[in-house]
Amino acid sequence: MSASGADSTRFAALVRSAKSVAVGAHVDPDGDAVGSTLGLVLALRSIGLNAVPVLASGDSVPETYAFLPGSGLYRAAIDTDVPDVFIALDTPTFARLGDAESLARSADDLIVIDHHPDNARFGTLSIVDPAASSVGGILWELLFEMDIDPDVDVATCLYTALVTDSGRFSYSNTTSRTFRIAAEMLEHGVDVQRVFTEVYESRSVGALALIGRTLERVTCVDGDSIAYSWVEDDDFTQTGALKAESENLIDEVRALRGARIVFLMKRSPGLVHVSLRAKGSADVGSVARAFGGGGHAAAAGFTFEGEIPDLLTVLLPALREAHG
Repeated sequence: MSASGADSTRFAALVRSAKSVAVGAHVDPDGDAVGSTLGLVLALRSIGLNAVPVLASGDSVPETYAFLPGSGLYRAAIDTDVPDVFIALDTPTFARLGDAESLARSADDLIVIDHHPDNARFGTLSIVDPAASSVGGILWELLFEMDIDPDVDVATCLYTALVTDSGRFSYSNTTSRTFRIAAEMLEHGVDVQRVFTEVYESRSVGALALIGRTLERVTCVDGDSIAYSWVEDDDFTQTGALKAESENLIDEVRALRGARIVFLMKRSPGLVHVSLRAKGSADVGSVARAFGGGGHAAAAGFTFEGEIPDLLTVLLPALREAHG
């Protein structure tokens, strides 16, 4: 189960007694962050609660997920009043809440629901299940424990969370539990083909050009066991791609045969945002934590202050050690 009976009971008590609830996830939200946030908000609204989704960064939902029910409800965190209860999803630390951190710290109660193994358990109530393939899956089980029967809109949002964070049911976090939850979501009316088309087959010309640049830059080291690439701010201007369209770029590099560890660097002035992925037994989560970030053994990330050459000097030795 996603939560103990006591945790489920306490979660229900906290949200049902609140006059206002804000739900948010980490900065630069991915499919799990957006789908989970919207799914939970719509479920809470279905039982009469005043719940709103808030953005930890930016002022609009990433275009890839704008098709999801409830996406128009999003508010920028800086334009949102402090709620009675703040629910932080898919977020291991306060810092990852970005603009929403002050809301979380100021709320009467903070509920954390996550599947990152390194979650700091920083909530009044923290429900953390590292065995879950997505936060969307945890919420699906939690809603039934609260006697809330999700409608098709809630199911669509949470299915999107599930399918994206499991890599379309291909990552090592995919289990029989993942498929059972997915089957239940389909029974609630999810249009699988539409979700797939919207998320994976609706790229702009600019996004395809950005993929081309990324693949042209792929660099392999250590007998091709480590591969990396990068994008820069100018790439978005020159190709016309939106930054939100770079979310799945790492998967293009990950497809390289023989690579046990891959990473993608997104460079902006003075900063490099790094996404790490591993195949097999390599643990990139521990590497990310060593650089001040976090994540799972097979998928993690961090931000580096400096330039790409400086980063490679320290990151490559750490990754070599990670995969032995």
